[in-house]
Amino acid sequence: MAETSGPYRLPEGSCDCHFHIYGPFDRFPHGDEGRFTPERVFSIEDAFSMWDRNGASRGVIVHAVGSGEDNAVTYDALRRYPGRLRATAILRPDMSDKRLDELTDAGFKAVRVTMIRQDGKPVSTLGTSYDDFKQLAPRIAERGWHAQLWIESSDLAEVADELEAFPVDYVIDHMSRTMADKGHTHPDFVAFTERLKTGRYWTKISGADRNTRTGRPYTDTAPYMRAIVEAAPNQVVWGSDWPHVGHTAETMPDHQDLLRLLFECVPDEAVRRKILVDNPTRLYNF
Repeated sequence: MAETSGPYRLPEGSCDCHFHIYGPFDRFPHGDEGRFTPERVFSIEDAFSMWDRNGASRGVIVHAVGSGEDNAVTYDALRRYPGRLRATAILRPDMSDKRLDELTDAGFKAVRVTMIRQDGKPVSTLGTSYDDFKQLAPRIAERGWHAQLWIESSDLAEVADELEAFPVDYVIDHMSRTMADKGHTHPDFVAFTERLKTGRYWTKISGADRNTRTGRPYTDTAPYMRAIVEAAPNQVVWGSDWPHVGHTAETMPDHQDLLRLLFECVPDEAVRRKILVDNPTRLYNF
């Protein structure tokens, strides 16, 4: 489905805290990401056009694993639009301190760590691994970075004690990537929401189109979003996950569906503004 304008619009100063860019491929070649491989270029200017339709004005690029370990396409966008953008990186333990400092100065704020399984099977093994992160943690901590974990709530429950020994905070992708039929009262999802209350964890209320079992308009994911916001509204940000690579034409989200879900699950305007404007400013140092 196409991205459409409609009755749901984000307030001034809103931040899209999870989106990706791809290409142009003559400058920034893209590798094979399986079903997450983009079919065409999605530039930073394309993202800005999408924001014009939904009301966002700032954002956090999540560097795509197929875009290369040099983070070049994301670095280029940050250098050109420093006031509007922050980013998460893909890192290897052998990255030099000089390059890590360059990324920091450009506006990178986190490393994304791939730990995701769905229905017991790995979704991806690309990007920064958990073993990589263990080696990188002291170096990113020195630079004020956090770790963004692509992880499911039960896997988080297994590793949380070890994670909390490292000197960094954590942002958990896509509402902990918990599939909607698991149940928002599942002990591991409840434990995840409790961790948000500690202040060391954040999450993105994004990815409803990934977590749903029933499809549009993703109402089966609403109990998860509500539970997260009720537990720790100060530790929550929102993201579109544009351009939704991996979807078919039939399953491609309409952003009005995603915004409707947000407005219905967060009906209080002050809380929505906190999630969309104030919390991202604090987390990403805009």
